[in-house]
Amino acid sequence: MNILIFGKDGQLGKAFHVLLDSLLPALVAKPNIQYVGRIECDLTNEQAITSLLSHFQPNLIINASAYTAVDKAETELDLAFAVNARSPEIMAQYAAQHGATFLHYSTDYVFDGEKYGFYLEDDIRNPLGIYGKSKAAGEEAIAKAFLSSTAKETAQYAIFRTSWVYGEGGNFIRTILRLAKEREDLKVIHDQFGVPTSAHWLAQVSLNLAVDDSIRLRRFASGIYHAVPTGETTWFGLASLAVQAALDAGATLKANPGAIKPIQAVEYPLPAPRPMNSRMSSDKLRLALARSEADHSNSYNEVARIIEFPGWEAMVREYVSKLARDKLI
Repeated sequence: MNILIFGKDGQLGKAFHVLLDSLLPALVAKPNIQYVGRIECDLTNEQAITSLLSHFQPNLIINASAYTAVDKAETELDLAFAVNARSPEIMAQYAAQHGATFLHYSTDYVFDGEKYGFYLEDDIRNPLGIYGKSKAAGEEAIAKAFLSSTAKETAQYAIFRTSWVYGEGGNFIRTILRLAKEREDLKVIHDQFGVPTSAHWLAQVSLNLAVDDSIRLRRFASGIYHAVPTGETTWFGLASLAVQAALDAGATLKANPGAIKPIQAVEYPLPAPRPMNSRMSSDKLRLALARSEADHSNSYNEVARIIEFPGWEAMVREYVSKLARDKLI
C-alpha cells in the first residue's frame, strides 16, 4: 500500500503525520508513506505533480494542501486556482485512471452563508470571494475526473468540507491567545456562525472512512462529505471559550472572557467577503462511517445507528490545555 500525502507542512498534513506515526508500530504490513511539501513538489507545476504520481504510484492520495490566504487570494487569483483547483484535478485524474482512492479537503467558503440553519452537501455552491471560488472549482474538477474514470471498480474519492480548522501551526485560537497575553481587551466578531474543527480529529475521521485498522482500503460512496464536530458558535464564542480554557489551564493572560467585546462583521472590514453562516450538517458522513463499521463487523443492524461526533467545545478545551502544557501560550 502506497500512501502519498500532499501538504505535509500545514496543520492537517502535520496531523496526518502524527496520527499515522502512532498507528504504524501495531501494523504487521506497514504502508509505504511519502509526505510532500512545497520543497518536494511545486503545486503550480503540473509536470512536477504528474511525475511524482507516476513515480510513487500511490493507492491512496491525501491532498491536505491548499492555498488558504483568503484575503490575498483576491489579488492572487491565478495562484489560488492553480493550487486549489488545477492541482487537485491532476491528482483526481490520476486516481480515476489508476483505481486509487483520493481524499481532498474543501471549505465552508464554497457557500454564500445566506442559508438559515445547517448546510447540506448538495446545497448550491455560491462562493463570495476568490478563495471560495477556487475551492469550488476544485470540487467540480474532482467530480468530473471520476465521472470519466477508466477504473470505476476501484477508483473512489471523498471531498471533506470543513471549517475553522486548528492544529499545529497558525490559527484563530492561537492568535486570540497571543493577543490576550498582550492586551487587556479584545474585539471579536459575533455575527458569523460556524464550527471549529480539530485538524487531528479531521485526519482521524478521514482515515476511518477510507481505511480499516490495518490501513487497508475500504469501499465507500464517492462524493462530498461535511466533516465538522457537533454544535455551533461564533468567532466571539470561540475566542471567549479559548481564553477561559487557557486561564483554567494556568496560563497568564491580560484579558479574560469578560474583556472580550462582541462586534459585528461590518465593524471589521476585510478585503475578501466571508459567509455569515458556515454551519454544516455532518449527518451524511456519520451515516457513512456507521455503515463502514457495520460492514467491517458484519452486523448490519449497526447501520441504523448514526455515529455521534464530539462537540467542538471539549476539543477546543483539550487543544488549549495542551498548548498551556507545552508552554505555547
